[in-house]
Amino acid sequence: MWNQAYHVISCTHERKPVFADFRSARLLVRILMHEQDLASSETMAFVVMPDHVHWLMSLAKECDLSARVNAVKSASARAINRRLRRSGRIWQRGYFDRAMRNDDNLSTVAEYITLNPVRAGIVTRRGDYPHWDSIWV
Repeated sequence: MWNQAYHVISCTHERKPVFADFRSARLLVRILMHEQDLASSETMAFVVMPDHVHWLMSLAKECDLSARVNAVKSASARAINRRLRRSGRIWQRGYFDRAMRNDDNLSTVAEYITLNPVRAGIVTRRGDYPHWDSIWV
């Protein structure tokens, strides 16, 4: 059922630290999990950083990457704006993606993704950061 795996990175509008707000970050996490519940993608790892998200996922064969990423960005923008009682852009236009080749070690990519808060100096241990998950760790 699963097709291509991708490492997707999407940044907030003007790199504002939208997800430094705990509840906004958790809204995005919930939306990523909901996307998986729709059976359109399988999330293998993610981390929500203050101004961007890394998402390692595999698409269902019939699904389009841009449609799935845009659905997550749109749903999260609506939810966050509603919670903050505001309007406006949350995300930059577009996103970066890297299709994983068969020889790519997905668990190594997941390790890289989930250690992002440590490399950024936000925490000293991955387990101290609340907005990540991985099927390998």
